[in-house]
Amino acid sequence: MQEPGPNVTGQHQFWRHLGQQGLWAALLVGVSLAAGTLGFHAFGHQQWVDALLNAAMLLGGMGPVGDLGPTSGKLFATGFALYAGLVFLLVAGLLVTPVFHRVLRRFHVEGKKDR
Repeated sequence: MQEPGPNVTGQHQFWRHLGQQGLWAALLVGVSLAAGTLGFHAFGHQQWVDALLNAAMLLGGMGPVGDLGPTSGKLFATGFALYAGLVFLLVAGLLVTPVFHRVLRRFHVEGKKDR
């Protein structure tokens, strides 16, 4: 049986790395969604479904839905919206990193070596 070539091994590593990064991104989004739901429920005095909806909408970049409740709910929504923007950037970075790394390797872009 013939050994897989370097390209097959490289493809396997790429997909494995992309999958790992995808799992980290999903974990970050899941934890953020849970924290946002708890926050909207506790600070905004919202029902669980409404709290989940608001957390998901903010994480998705759409904005909150409906009344945010008392001042504590509005302050939580303010902080969570800023946090959600950072989560969006982190998730995008996590998912783009393996692709960017593969492009750099494809064109053999390397750092300068000491002479």
